[in-house]
Amino acid sequence: MKMFIALTIAIVLIASLSSCAQQSVFNVTTSTENEAINTQKIKVLIVDGQNNHAVWPKATVMMKTYLEESGLFDVDVYRTKLIWRGESELHYLKMYNTPEHQLVEEPATDATFAPPFVRYDVVVSNFGYRAADWPQQTQSAFESYIQNGGALVSVHAANNSFAQWTQYNQMTGLGGWGGRDERWGPYVYFSDDGKLIRDTSKGAAGAHGTKHEFQITQRNEHPILQGFPKVWMHTKDECYGNLRGPADNMMILASALCPKAEKGTGKHEPILMVLNYGKGRVFHTTLGHQQESYESVGFITTFLRGTEWAATGRVTQAVPYDFPSETRSSSRPFLN
Repeated sequence: MKMFIALTIAIVLIASLSSCAQQSVFNVTTSTENEAINTQKIKVLIVDGQNNHAVWPKATVMMKTYLEESGLFDVDVYRTKLIWRGESELHYLKMYNTPEHQLVEEPATDATFAPPFVRYDVVVSNFGYRAADWPQQTQSAFESYIQNGGALVSVHAANNSFAQWTQYNQMTGLGGWGGRDERWGPYVYFSDDGKLIRDTSKGAAGAHGTKHEFQITQRNEHPILQGFPKVWMHTKDECYGNLRGPADNMMILASALCPKAEKGTGKHEPILMVLNYGKGRVFHTTLGHQQESYESVGFITTFLRGTEWAATGRVTQAVPYDFPSETRSSSRPFLN
């Protein structure tokens, strides 16, 4: 009887160990599969073609290079067939042009412009002031894409674009120029004592002074800024001010004082913002006027981290060793 009990216990133990071994193997397989999923690159689409900033073709290449060199992103470029203000950077313009592309003297709507937004995790806009409206069907497709969980990164003059597109203004929160005024929403800025101001007074939207270095101050904690100094110096750029818009579902991450000595507004203006639009996320940066601005480590880092956050809701990238300090800017010459 004792021998029978011992034999039964042994069989049960062997079965139990076998089950644990099978479970262990299953868990290892699942972990490996999860790692494969986690290493899948984020799909980015840069859209461009019409921008008052002549550097834009090179800026597209610079942003694409930064994204791909991080190892986190796969990047495509989709361009309007009608191109405005790109000829001064012809070498970089040709990289993503086809025989169908043509230069135009004035911005005009490209009726064929229909990027496949839904194939991508995030769209980066490198359009600018006076860019012609997208076809209505494309606007609707983009609204649906963001509403249903897509993502947008608005870079510098992209907040000048499409003033008459109501939902685009909702996505970007604040904008300048293009006829925007008090009808679009309040001016938004910080007072000297750090109070957030929503100023409903009348006036046109959009201003900047000379191109100069300026300090950027963190206003809210967020994964994009995690590990940053509270204040850091940015390279020469335009300090955008007097932006106005609906500013709904928006958090200002960082601001900069645009000094009157540099012909700025004299106010602490929004520089980095995040917004929600439906289920979608938006990262809005006003930085990036010229090549020197795009070479700024502050721009590169916030752009990369902002793009990752917009696409995934999290940030995995470390703060680089050469990130600027409170008093000294930092740059990486673009040599491609």
